[in-house]
Amino acid sequence: MLTRLTSLLSCRADIVTLGAQGLIVDGASRVLLIRHGYRPGWHFPGGGVERGEEVEDALAREVLEETGAIILQPPRLVGVYAHFAEYPGDHIILFMIRHWRRDTAPTPNTEIAEQSFFALDALPDGLSPGTSRRLQEVFGRAEPSSAW
Repeated sequence: MLTRLTSLLSCRADIVTLGAQGLIVDGASRVLLIRHGYRPGWHFPGGGVERGEEVEDALAREVLEETGAIILQPPRLVGVYAHFAEYPGDHIILFMIRHWRRDTAPTPNTEIAEQSFFALDALPDGLSPGTSRRLQEVFGRAEPSSAW
């Protein structure tokens, strides 16, 4: 089902979608990344904004579901990006999350196969291109771009 939906979104420019992702940073300046069970690479946690849902509510819901992290203070907006190369009509909003807590991490499942914190100088192999670009931009190693 998910494969058919992804296929449909990748060829339908008339469908507009919105996602919210969180760049979660811990006290040691490591970033929390997830690896999905249904697509390759390491990504920021996050997901789609539902009809009638506010973006920050979607972010909080997705971050909690995927990582077990509870956002304690409003996240800082990093940017809004066009994800048109893969999905015409798709936009991603990225937030920096520095104030959070996690009482327990979810066990691996079909959606989230793995999650881990990584130092910026020890990022995992298979980092998704968009995640890699955002990390370089946010931490001062690249000029900002509007494309995911």
